[in-house]
Amino acid sequence: MQKIAAIILENDKEEFLLALRDNKSWIPFSNHWDLIGGHVEEGETPEEALIREVKEELDIELKEYKFYKEFLCLEGDTYENIKYIYSGKINIPIEEITLYEGQYARYFTKEEIPDVKFANIIKSVVLDYINNKNS
Repeated sequence: MQKIAAIILENDKEEFLLALRDNKSWIPFSNHWDLIGGHVEEGETPEEALIREVKEELDIELKEYKFYKEFLCLEGDTYENIKYIYSGKINIPIEEITLYEGQYARYFTKEEIPDVKFANIIKSVVLDYINNKNS
């Protein structure tokens, strides 16, 4: 089963950094919002994949993060996978963020999240995080 490592990045204003996937017909969930992250490669741990993906997508050295939860994704995605979700802080102004994979990045408030057009099961992942954080 495929493994995915991704991170919920949140700033001090409690806004979430999301990436808009490329708008290309051959990309699954093109033109949908997603977390920063990607596939765990052969021989990598989810943590190693996460650090690599953040570097590739944002050119940021991820230092502080914590494991949030594992999500078994058996439907709603291109293939069955396990998503290893982490959380971390980011306080870089959006105009200083360059997204190297995808169209662009944007911060969203927790109130905006329910209306965001997310890739696969990511909306339920982010809402789960918000609900658990506020309970």
